[in-house]
Amino acid sequence: MHRRDFLRLSSAAAAYATACPFFFGQISKNLSELSASDFHAARRFLTTSQGRISHLDLGKGPAALFLHGFPLNSFQWRGVLPQLAKTHRCIAPDFLGLGYTEVAEGQEVTPQAQVAMLAELLDKLSIADVDIVANDSGGAVAQLFSVRYPHRVKSLLLTNCDTEPDSPPQAVAPVIELGRKGRFADEWLAPWVADKPLARSEIGLGGMCYANPQHPGDEAIDTYLTPLVSSEKRKKLTNAYAAALAPNPLAGISAKLKTSSVATRVLWGTGDTIFSQQSPQYFHATVGNSLGYRLVPGAKLFFPEEMPSLIVEEAEFVWSL
Repeated sequence: MHRRDFLRLSSAAAAYATACPFFFGQISKNLSELSASDFHAARRFLTTSQGRISHLDLGKGPAALFLHGFPLNSFQWRGVLPQLAKTHRCIAPDFLGLGYTEVAEGQEVTPQAQVAMLAELLDKLSIADVDIVANDSGGAVAQLFSVRYPHRVKSLLLTNCDTEPDSPPQAVAPVIELGRKGRFADEWLAPWVADKPLARSEIGLGGMCYANPQHPGDEAIDTYLTPLVSSEKRKKLTNAYAAALAPNPLAGISAKLKTSSVATRVLWGTGDTIFSQQSPQYFHATVGNSLGYRLVPGAKLFFPEEMPSLIVEEAEFVWSL
């Protein structure tokens, strides 16, 4: 390469790094939360046997894996990643059937399939072990991953999610039934995309899963739900994800958690009406290496999106031990 060409390319790269908060896996130190445009600019795809996995890969250092809830995607962690990516390599994938991941033909989207996808994704990213932060159905996948690959998990930070005695929770029975009938995407999600106030209402995603009545915002609703109803194929996958929440994917896991040495911390919103409020005590009594639990008064299921600083605080605490 001629020197003038090298200088021209170097100048262009420097300009890009200045204009864009994402450059070679790094983000601006001044960025506190990813906007939707930031999120889409940062997303990458990696091909596994399960499909093309959409994911964020930000920061350098020890690896941390962030597992989102249903029907969300990795945008859920938009307020957490810019902070923790200052010290860690933060990987946030979209699950099979959700977000922007492109699922291979005939691929299942069960919790067990998600575990296999994560293992292959980490292999392809040359990541041997991780600290895991998880919410909702992502918490079930995190538990399954930790007992199947205990040598690959350094710690678990679990927020409101499934437990063996409460999986699937009774509150999601209508979702599972509509998923089995192939109607969940059309009857629940599509109306929320078309009518954002409805999505934030007491009978919508907002009222069920967020404490702040202004949440989720229009940008979040579009980022989460639009891909799930974008085609008949995607609707079918969305319905399949819902249907795969039953039968209980955690059946029999309690005995394995009792012998687990993975350090596990639980952060639990007390306003959640979907998962049992007995679950924090279950984890503390069951997990072999429990770091205890912390209750978050009034917080609902998707509070990690509303209280990112709390997730950062707890993650840094667990990772410092």
